[in-house]
Amino acid sequence: MLDVTVIEDPAVAEAALDPIRARMLAALATPGSASSLAEPLGLSRQQANYHLRTLEGHGLLVLVEERRKGNMTERVLQATAASYVISPVALPAVAPDPDRLRDQLSAQWMLALGARMVHEVGTLLAGAQQAGQRLATYAVDGTVRFSSAASRAAFADELSVTLSGLVEKYDDPAAPGGREHRLVVALHPALKPAPDALPHDPRTIATTTATHQEH
Repeated sequence: MLDVTVIEDPAVAEAALDPIRARMLAALATPGSASSLAEPLGLSRQQANYHLRTLEGHGLLVLVEERRKGNMTERVLQATAASYVISPVALPAVAPDPDRLRDQLSAQWMLALGARMVHEVGTLLAGAQQAGQRLATYAVDGTVRFSSAASRAAFADELSVTLSGLVEKYDDPAAPGGREHRLVVALHPALKPAPDALPHDPRTIATTTATHQEH
């Protein structure tokens, strides 16, 4: 079972988003059957079977084994992944396009970049898994607390200069056999903690850096 799978097919996304089927996928992180799922989900065995076959038909479940019980055969299934991410490709008509608006200070542009990353990394990861290879990626996730908006702006300026220097140093467009990599850096306020969470300063700023191979 994979840790994360990206869903790009609209029909598969629709199947996974059904509340009952989503609960089934979560439960089937470990193998189970219609018999084991029906009662906890408040379904009849026939209803559970219907939903399981729908998920299996869309490639979200795999058959682990078949157990003979009297004159019946119990099909034991498992989810193909522990988690699922729905790619913007599943909604192609309204998928965000980062090339439509390039504004470093726009939260909408940041979301468009994130959506593109989900699509590109998901596509690359699927190909790497089929080939039995590891996808070359690198990511950093952390937080930094700024004393003021001015210090945040200074940080962004210095980061831009540093990254520009690194890109200029290592970028080699004419390198034979070279491969382009996409670099994305994002800086945004951290979410405020839930009321029952441990105390945390809501002014903390999260930074995320990710690089991945471009298809």
